[in-house]
Amino acid sequence: MPSATPADLGFQMPPEWAPHEATWSVWPRDDEYWFGCLAIAQRDLARFLNTLVNFEPVHVLVHDDRIAAEARTQLSDAITLHTLPNRDIWLRDSGPVFVQDTSGAIAAVNWEFNAWGDRFPWELDNQIPSQLGQRLGLHLFSTGLILEGGSIEINGAGLCLTTRQCLLTPSRNPQLSEADIEQALFQYLGITEVLWLDEGLEGDHTDGHIDTITRFVDERTVVTSVCDNPEDNNFAPMQANLARLKNFRDRTGQSLRVIPLPLPQQRIDFEGERLPLTYANFYIANGVVLVPTYGEANDEVALDILRDCFGKDSSLGQRQVLGLPAKGLLHGGGAFHCATQQQPAGRLWSPQA
Repeated sequence: MPSATPADLGFQMPPEWAPHEATWSVWPRDDEYWFGCLAIAQRDLARFLNTLVNFEPVHVLVHDDRIAAEARTQLSDAITLHTLPNRDIWLRDSGPVFVQDTSGAIAAVNWEFNAWGDRFPWELDNQIPSQLGQRLGLHLFSTGLILEGGSIEINGAGLCLTTRQCLLTPSRNPQLSEADIEQALFQYLGITEVLWLDEGLEGDHTDGHIDTITRFVDERTVVTSVCDNPEDNNFAPMQANLARLKNFRDRTGQSLRVIPLPLPQQRIDFEGERLPLTYANFYIANGVVLVPTYGEANDEVALDILRDCFGKDSSLGQRQVLGLPAKGLLHGGGAFHCATQQQPAGRLWSPQA
């Protein structure tokens, strides 16, 4: 294993819109974990994955053979199942984060996972990167640091978005300063600049993951969640994020194109907490963008905004934008982006090559 960091070796995390080899996900399995909502979560995830497999290969981790048989009754035969012990489905946070070098070869970064600050048992899910890496023959760069994939959003040109609420919380890496965290992102993901927002959504047990509020739709354009009700606890933090994004200038003096994306109007409380309903947790795949919807008026407003972003005038090439129900998944705290991890197209890298 080389002592050099991924950045030293020319690796960086590619943007989500770069070509995918496949998408990885996990099948939900325990009704207790889902507070009695397992069936509706499975329904939403199955509909999402069965749609996604029409655009690119899909691989799903299942806890054991019994869960594999159960999953197969709801999932397309085109989806590949892999038996690998797991607890929860949020592979964006627990899985490996893929990186790619200038030749197109891929490796992955193994961040430690502690279930968003020891909120839930995490031992099984923390083993997923090493076990999956071994099965795929995937080289892993291990960091020894805690970080979830949903806490970072990158544009493929060196800029990373994140929130202080998440990455600076003492339950992750209390020994690290903001500058230390930036340095880790530089070394392991090939980032060259970090734009820090402050807070995420009320009720987000991840402590404000960026992928529930603000997303890149190309290198210079972001959509960011906004709330139109000044009495809502999300109003002020989202306005602050909007202002921060609009005022940002990178090291070359360039600004971002910032597009407001409304939050759903409805409020859903579950188990004494507000669910973090959002349209920003969409997933960009080969030829398609799959967007969580909630059966309300703002669904079509959000879909129209994203269709403009990924339409015929997009610098990335046109993609279909499809809305799919996600209210069942939200009972577990996340939606489509949280439940996926993209594998970039490319050959596997070897340090001996």
